[in-house]
Amino acid sequence: MGRVTERRKVIRIRDGAVNTRPDTLVAEEPLEIRLNGKPLAITMRTPGDDFALAAGFLVSEGVLGSADELRNIVYCAGATQDGHNTYNVVDVSTAPGVVIPDITLERNVYTTSSCGLCGKASLDAVRTTTRFPVDDTAGGGAPPVLLEPELLAALPDRLRASQRVFDRTGGLHAAALFTEDGELVDVREDVGRHNAVDKLVGRALRDGRLPLSRTVLLVSGRASFELAQKAVMAGIPVLAAVSAPSSLAVDLAAEAGLTLVGFLRGTSMNVYAGEHRVALRAAASQG
Repeated sequence: MGRVTERRKVIRIRDGAVNTRPDTLVAEEPLEIRLNGKPLAITMRTPGDDFALAAGFLVSEGVLGSADELRNIVYCAGATQDGHNTYNVVDVSTAPGVVIPDITLERNVYTTSSCGLCGKASLDAVRTTTRFPVDDTAGGGAPPVLLEPELLAALPDRLRASQRVFDRTGGLHAAALFTEDGELVDVREDVGRHNAVDKLVGRALRDGRLPLSRTVLLVSGRASFELAQKAVMAGIPVLAAVSAPSSLAVDLAAEAGLTLVGFLRGTSMNVYAGEHRVALRAAASQG
């Protein structure tokens, strides 16, 4: 079975001195996701939490929304011609009666560790309808999540302190779920930030915790459209990133009612959408 890290020989140059030494690298291997026996997607990922990754991917595709819709997930024995199990192919079986949306026509799904999902035929195909609306501005039910800027500012350090593999390799993205009080719920690492989010969401699905309606999703890099979509599909009301969002991510956040925070560094941050969940008045008075 694939390992999270691997060792490779590296020639190190420091101040003109040259020496050879072993280096720890993050592992990257392909994972084929099959749905009810049929190939669906291939993603480049860091081995580990593969079942959660597959489940989370299917949440983002609108296939799964609750634990009772998932029958089981297994590694495919005999994944190669010689019958060897590579642990790089998983098959997700849905429960009887689960309606499978048409997610295979018009596109060949391939995901990479850098750009995420590629090959979508159109934006209409990307804008999957969520079962868990996050727009809570209309009133009714519990009040919207309200976060102090100081709480948001503290989250990146809490995430960084939990990145065990990053400390050894420097080559992983991370995604973390926090409660509205700033308590760390879960953190996952992967060579692709979209995979890290899928692992979080997949674990939540299998534990029966969807929708993640009063949580904050923090990602270690930029906030792409795909990450915003994954947050919306899981019912997450707040997405924060230490780097920049894309224009399409901002558009989706505004459309879906998602709070989107970017450039979360130190005490500084930009709020691009859903500002009603950030205590801006208190922040303004202090400034």
